[in-house]
Order: sequence, then structure tokens, then C-alpha cells
Amino acid sequence: MRYLHTMVRVKDVDQSLHFYCTLFGLQEVRRHENENGRFTLIFLAAPEDVAAARDKAAPCLELTYNWDSEDYTGGRNFGHLAYEVDDIYAFCRKLMDGGVTINRPPRDGHMAFVRSPDGISIEILQKGERLAPAEPWVSMGNTGAW
Repeated sequence: MRYLHTMVRVKDVDQSLHFYCTLFGLQEVRRHENENGRFTLIFLAAPEDVAAARDKAAPCLELTYNWDSEDYTGGRNFGHLAYEVDDIYAFCRKLMDGGVTINRPPRDGHMAFVRSPDGISIEILQKGERLAPAEPWVSMGNTGAW
């Protein structure tokens, strides 16, 4: 397993980049704009982590800017932790066998979400190419907020 990123939602990209980059000293390593989803993802890394963040896509802070305005209350600005695993199906099976609810099953062989006992959302991503769809994951629906 490898730590990837922590995601926070931001309301103002320029103000956030000024804080995180200009003042705090992080550096932008990549950006993804999704017109259909109406969001921008900006990945930042600490100066000593920039090479690893560019080469291995981690460790990063992901700033998520949703183009449609929303007031984030009650911790909604914090998104999730993200980890990459060698076999998402085996990893999720181990969690389920341990009593963890898979809120967003890995039916696409690529991504799943669970929550910690304290309600922290954790994204689990398949390392490399997505796995072929497999049961029981394909037929599972979402079981809760992720």
C-alpha cells in the first residue's frame, strides 16, 4: 500500500494557491480540469516531495475546486485520504471480512471508498491498470456516503 494524497475543497483557486504555494511553500505538480464534472483538481507537493510527486503521483495535497459555488460547512471542505493498493479486490475483501462497510465498492476494478471508525472518507485506488470487473463487486451498489 502507498499513501497518495489528502483532498480538500477550496472556494477560490487564486486565494488558495497564494496560501498553499506563495506563503506555505508548496509547489503545483499537476492539474486536471474536468468540464463535464465541472471541477478542477490541483495537486501540490512539499519542496522535498516534488520529484516523487511528479514521478509517482504522491505524496500530494489535492485541492478540489468545484465550479458551481457551494458553502462548505460541517467539515465538507475536507474530502478524503487516498491510498493505492496492489489488488483492490483482495484489499476490499480483507476490509469487509474485518467488518468494514465498503461505501463505494470497486465494481470498476479501479476505485473504492470506505470510512474510518471516526467517519473519515478513504479512497482506495488500484495500482496500475484497473482490474477486470469481478463479482461480488460488480453487482454491489453504493452502501453509503463516501
